[in-house]
Amino acid sequence: MPDQTAFTTFVSLVDVVDETAQNAQEFASIWGDVERELEDVGVHVEESYAVLGAVDFLVIFEAEDPDAAFQASLILERHGFDTQTME
Repeated sequence: MPDQTAFTTFVSLVDVVDETAQNAQEFASIWGDVERELEDVGVHVEESYAVLGAVDFLVIFEAEDPDAAFQASLILERHGFDTQTME
C-alpha cells in the first residue's frame, strides 16, 4: 500500500496591508507568485474569496502539518498580507 500523507485543511483570514496590493492588477500578479511559493512548501490553496467586513480575503488551503501552515502564513505576510490562520 502506498504511503499517503494526510493533509489538514486550514483557513486564513487575510488583510491587505501593502498599498501595492490594493490595485486589482497588482494583486493578481502578486497572488500568482504567492500560490507558487505556497506550492513549494507543500501547501495547496483550495479556494480564496474576497470578502466584505473586517478582513479582505478568506483563503482555504491544505497542508501536511501545522509547520507547513505556519510557513504559508509567513509567505503571505512577506507579500504584504496580515493573516490569522486556523486549522
